[in-house]
Amino acid sequence: MKLRLLTLASAMMGVAAFAEETSPKDVPYDDYGAIEVSLTDVNGDAANGALIVGDKSKGNCVACHAVSALADIPFHGEVGPMLDGAGDRWTEAELRGLVANAKMTFEGTVMPAFYKDDGYIRPGDAYTGKAPTAPLTTILTAQEIEDVVAFLATLKEE
Repeated sequence: MKLRLLTLASAMMGVAAFAEETSPKDVPYDDYGAIEVSLTDVNGDAANGALIVGDKSKGNCVACHAVSALADIPFHGEVGPMLDGAGDRWTEAELRGLVANAKMTFEGTVMPAFYKDDGYIRPGDAYTGKAPTAPLTTILTAQEIEDVVAFLATLKEE
């Protein structure tokens, strides 16, 4: 029985590893910036999403947002809205759009686009002439976006 479960789990992990990701240029935003379909066709992992939200080398969402569920991480920001209750305030499609590129919903926001790899202004060219010339990559992968959305969806009003 254990062997069967391990084989099934391995097979499922193999499918997840080969899931088709939506390219940042092909993300289907609706008129309000929401993304109705998963970027990976793989369910997000809320536990990994919580790590990304608090990780200063990844999402670092707590630099601008307060999240009571991550109270053990110091120095939460006050620039963006508190994320407590995010799962009640926004749908998963809206959350996915906000995390991928909040500028599609709120044009003047200072929130970075976590799933965008082109269209950036490279100020180093104008000021120092030392802006990198290689293609830019996204801040988060498509699966990391799904993981963050899964975590944010768990944040309900109490």
